[in-house]
Amino acid sequence: MSDAGPGASPRSPADEAVFRPVRAGNAFEETVERLLQAIKLGVVPPGGRLPAERDLSARLNVSRATLREAIRELARAGFVESRRGRHGGTFVRAQQTTEPLRPLGLQAVSAQEVEDVLTMRHVLEVGAAEAAAGAALRQQDRSHLRACLDECSAATLTDYRRMDSRLHLAIAEMTGSASLTAAVADARSRLNVLLGAIPLLERNIAHSNEQHTRVVAAIHDGDPARARSAMAEHLAGTSALLHGFLT
Repeated sequence: MSDAGPGASPRSPADEAVFRPVRAGNAFEETVERLLQAIKLGVVPPGGRLPAERDLSARLNVSRATLREAIRELARAGFVESRRGRHGGTFVRAQQTTEPLRPLGLQAVSAQEVEDVLTMRHVLEVGAAEAAAGAALRQQDRSHLRACLDECSAATLTDYRRMDSRLHLAIAEMTGSASLTAAVADARSRLNVLLGAIPLLERNIAHSNEQHTRVVAAIHDGDPARARSAMAEHLAGTSALLHGFLT
């Protein structure tokens, strides 16, 4: 690429495949995933510079603000670093590893294991949101779901994943199916092991809270199709981050 800095790779088929446009629904999460793919696949090698911000935002079809947020979070996580000056830019840290992160309690995690958990979660939770929206909710059910949403939205970073899990279980509870709720709880337990291996990204949390609000609103409005779509979009954001960090 014409604006590449020292150590950057020329534009190639792999480069084009990684830095392709992301979908609008989870722009931040998919941008993080694309950048991590570029790093882990060696499209931008250790010490290499990412494409210039203007070029990269255009190729990913995201705003420069979204791109900056993604880069900022990856810098905090230790994957990239910014340098100033004539030959400045965003560089992949030289001390990089292509090995996936290892969740606490697991010797290793494979792409197949991640995909297994995410597929099960998608089937269960998208279906749960749809069923909850079609259920005859009592006022106490609505109040409970709203309370879980509010607690998740107000949670600190320390408490966020616990409150997030509680909200997703509350949605399953709204279906009235004890078996489905138990299955969602099992899936969430497996998911949390994977989530514990990746950093909490503040922009992702804010986006997740917005998506949670849309899911709960659809359930309260009794709109199964909207609840299903909103939940599917929400889960896709988490999937993008887990694929990016772990596989």
